[in-house]
Amino acid sequence: MTPHTCILAPSILAGNHANLSESLKIIEDSGAPWVHLDIMDGHFVPNLTFGPNTVADLRKISKLFFDTHLMLDNPQNFIEPFAKAGSNNITIHVEPDYDIKSTLKEIRKLGCTCGLSLNPDTPAESLLPYLSEVDLILVMTVQPGYGGQAFRDDVLKKIGTINAWRTEKHLDFRIEVDGGIDPETAKRCHYEGADTFVSGTAFFNLENKKAFLQGLK
Repeated sequence: MTPHTCILAPSILAGNHANLSESLKIIEDSGAPWVHLDIMDGHFVPNLTFGPNTVADLRKISKLFFDTHLMLDNPQNFIEPFAKAGSNNITIHVEPDYDIKSTLKEIRKLGCTCGLSLNPDTPAESLLPYLSEVDLILVMTVQPGYGGQAFRDDVLKKIGTINAWRTEKHLDFRIEVDGGIDPETAKRCHYEGADTFVSGTAFFNLENKKAFLQGLK
């Protein structure tokens, strides 16, 4: 079981990019306490999204918790700009070659909580050196880069493994999932120990968004 209450973090990436403020309002009106901000560089993942200026503009019009996910080859170079833009949590990836521990410390030094993410095909064991250093582990349940992909069932076991480590080591990090998350897959992830759910396409396509949130509660 997870030690945390469940949180829905809709991904604004699936909203209307011609009117992100409207997409943000849809998230706020649903009652979700977090918004997930996918930052892609076109190198680590095959897509580009937006930068710190966009995050700063959104921060001016929202009090939601900004859950910023850096899918970048060199995330250490962008921690400060995204922290100053108004991020509350900054999540980096375990796969690129850089000093992960010092980057996590820098995130905290800048006043944000810190997360570490891994892609579907990355072994869970890659997280072991860092579990005591993080506030959140983000398990990608699709290969990152584009929204609307189908949930990967094979990742469920990984979520359970990370949850078991959390219990065994008496740690308190959140377990977040992202990719193909809808009311049904969220239940399956929660059964394995996930407590934080990023939903993009499914969230914006749902007619009753508040029901999704209520179901998690």
